[in-house]
Amino acid sequence: MTFGRGLLVAVLLGTAVVLQTVVLSPLRLPGATPDVVLLVVVALALVQGPTAGLIIGFAGGLLLDIVPPASGALGRWALVLCLVGLVAGRLRDTAERSVFLPIVIVAGCSVLATVGYAATGLLVGDPGVSGSGMLAAVPSALLYDVLLSPFIVPGVMLLARRFEVSTTYARGRR
Repeated sequence: MTFGRGLLVAVLLGTAVVLQTVVLSPLRLPGATPDVVLLVVVALALVQGPTAGLIIGFAGGLLLDIVPPASGALGRWALVLCLVGLVAGRLRDTAERSVFLPIVIVAGCSVLATVGYAATGLLVGDPGVSGSGMLAAVPSALLYDVLLSPFIVPGVMLLARRFEVSTTYARGRR
């Protein structure tokens, strides 16, 4: 990953974490909080592929794990978003064929992230996680993420593609 592409990813992830933790989390929406970091990870993985998606997912998850009001064991979000980035990146070629498929991928990744985070909570004995709570959170997380995805995912994908083209062009001119 070039310095410029890394800077773009850092800015996008930082903005997503701030938006999610400072703006959306205090709203106390019923069921779950919209996962803006997940949307950014999915969008970047759909452009850059599974390896980059895995690394970006780890970075975004680690930020969520350490930024207040973080709760739970360190690394849970990092693990879950790593898997989300990998899955979304592996579906990159499929998603390029349709405008609708990235939203379907976001829906699947939203369910994967919600269930994965709850499952890791159950494994480490997090007292705030229960099976019934997870079942209640999945539909609302899915709804929020799918509703937000048309506003975030295409813009992030466009930025990542434009930046990729401009850095490729700049390298070819040397």
